[in-house]
This record gives sequence, structure tokens and C-alpha cells, in this order.
Amino acid sequence: MQSLIVLQELVDRLPVRLRALPSERVEHKPAPDAWSAKEELGHLLDSAANNHQRIVRTQLEEHPAMPGYDGDAWVALHQYQQRDWHSLIERWTALNRQLLAAAEAVSDSAWTRTLTVADSAPLTLQFVFDDYIHHMLEHLRHMGVEVNDFAMQATAAKR
Repeated sequence: MQSLIVLQELVDRLPVRLRALPSERVEHKPAPDAWSAKEELGHLLDSAANNHQRIVRTQLEEHPAMPGYDGDAWVALHQYQQRDWHSLIERWTALNRQLLAAAEAVSDSAWTRTLTVADSAPLTLQFVFDDYIHHMLEHLRHMGVEVNDFAMQATAAKR
């Protein structure tokens, strides 16, 4: 599946791009209630943790009902703005390697298994995984990271 290839490419190549961002750029908050790039990467850590649970539990349970989460509250609780940028990058890489391992374990037939998130209608595991990749690319783009090469692969994955 193309989305698996996209995630592998992100895990392999994105950390270099993130490390190249200047510290004043990653720490800058465009408005008091807006996330800095540090906080946005922190949000992607939270997203990886939640989506890892979704991928694993959907393989092991019939129609799991997964909770949603308040992204702003999680970012505030983890205090990403005060954390070391390089540590956040290392954590992002490790979490996504773990998520990738769980996704690679999904059998072809299991991608059609369903789950709910918060009060959603049933979602296929395929939809959740593709949405995870799309969500990540949107946040990375917002952070000013070049992702067009990854985005083209993700677009091809939806065909």
C-alpha cells in the first residue's frame, strides 16, 4: 500500500528537514493562541500515539470504539514549547517507526475493518491510516517543511 511507503519515506527523510529548521522559527508563536512549530510537532506526537492505538486495536478487536482527544489540551499538558526541539524530533521518529510496524502488520483484508472515533460513523482502518498521513502532511506544510515530494506519493496512494 502506497501510504505505508509514504510513512517509511517520512520516517527516513523528514528528521533531517526538521533539524534544518532554525530555532527562532520553531519557537515562534504567530499569535498567543496559535501553536509554534514545536507545539505543532508535539501535536503530531500525540496524533501518532492515538493513531497507533487505533491501528493496533482495530486489528485485535471487533469494531473498537476509540476516544477522540482534545489536541490543544494535550499540547498544553505536554508543554512542548518548553521542550528540546531535537528531542521532539527523536520522539516523532520513534513513535512513527512504532506506528509503521503496526501498520505493516495489517493484513490486506484487515484494512477494511472498522472502528469509531469519538462519535464518528464507522471508519475503515484504511481511511484512518490515510487520514493520519494527510493530517501529518498538512501540519508539516503549515510548519514550513517541504513535503511536496511526500504529498505527491500520498495523493497517488488515494487513487
